[in-house]
Amino acid sequence: MRELALPRLSACALAAASLCLLPVSSSHAFLGLFEKKDKQAPSGDERQAQEAEATAMLMSAREAQNAGKTGRAQGEYNAIVKRFPFTVAASEAAYASALITRANSDVTTAFDAFQKFIDDYRSSARFNDALQQQYELAEEARGGRKQRALLILPVKMGGEDVIKLYQQIIKNAPFGKLAPLSQFSIAEVYQDLGEKDRSVLAYQAVVDNYPNTKQASEAQFRIGSISNVAASRSEDKSNLVATRDALTTYMTTNPKGERASEAEMILQQVNAAEASQSLNVGKFYQRIGKTKAAAIYFNEALKYGSPEASNEARERLAELAAIDPEAVADAKKGQPDQDYTVPGARNLKSRDDYVGPLSPELTRLGQKPKMRAGDDNFLPIPIQEPTLPMVPGATPAGGSLLPPVPEEKPALLSVPPGIPQQPAPAGDLPVPPKPTTPAP
Repeated sequence: MRELALPRLSACALAAASLCLLPVSSSHAFLGLFEKKDKQAPSGDERQAQEAEATAMLMSAREAQNAGKTGRAQGEYNAIVKRFPFTVAASEAAYASALITRANSDVTTAFDAFQKFIDDYRSSARFNDALQQQYELAEEARGGRKQRALLILPVKMGGEDVIKLYQQIIKNAPFGKLAPLSQFSIAEVYQDLGEKDRSVLAYQAVVDNYPNTKQASEAQFRIGSISNVAASRSEDKSNLVATRDALTTYMTTNPKGERASEAEMILQQVNAAEASQSLNVGKFYQRIGKTKAAAIYFNEALKYGSPEASNEARERLAELAAIDPEAVADAKKGQPDQDYTVPGARNLKSRDDYVGPLSPELTRLGQKPKMRAGDDNFLPIPIQEPTLPMVPGATPAGGSLLPPVPEEKPALLSVPPGIPQQPAPAGDLPVPPKPTTPAP
């Protein structure tokens, strides 16, 4: 009966029976697979003891690494991280282990090793160093090669995978010094892939999120440059508008930038191209007899045109104004003032309301006064006090504008005639005497 019952034992019972037969150390290792990953931080005394032991192990691992035993050193580094995860030595060991992984592994594995270090030891002093390592790995992946010792190995990684590396760097430190560089690299990768819209959006993210960086000004120029290339390949006017907006913004924010002259040249090309398009559209509407529509496009050609296009647009606007002045006037509403009536002034003498040129006097009154630029007959105004009116025969004292007052006469108070004067008390102002009632 016992022999028949043995095959009916469950798998859990067999596993428990086999576990009892293992050595003590092996059973502890097996049970370690089910331990919680999140351990509790040790107390103060225990932390000091762990730090001392972890530091001793760290020194031993570094000696092994210096001796060229990288495999043994990396094993000791990983042991420190596993046994004493809350110590400073553990963060140093994790970073050292990631460096060894980078030297001996592919880009993705090395990047993940540094990512694990960043996730576990974000407050470590090696945080920025780990970010720098990730950025260098992303640059290697983008360039398609990785340098290992004295060898340069090819890296096979698609553009989307490289973009994910840069995006992870931005996620790790969105306001760090490597974030604008990574976002700019994302835009460049999209540009290399020929994805114009996504590249423009990525460059715009650089401008919006990192406006005070060098990458922001360059990204603004790239937006205009990409739109200009798209405009040259198609007749979509929106590309010309996008180019003008981007480069105008660049010129406003960077009037003395490295790309200022190049941006100005592209703007001139864009203006000439848009003026030519508007001029051609205006000619079409002129041929089919739609005067107002033709005038609108001729005004646009004047607004952005080259000298040749502007002259032709003025002449055609003058022709339209002679045929249908009301339509031309309606088309001009909301448009900037344009001097397209100059060629039409040649026919003024043939008009019924022409009364001849203005008289010389009216012409002179209509002119603006001219400012004197030379020093001929120009003398400064003399600094001299004007002569003030004075009492005849009186001579004013020095520094005084009024004639002196005789001492025997009061200066501020006069007594009416018929009232005796009384001396004023010393130190006080003179008080007028009380009037007396005359006898009946």
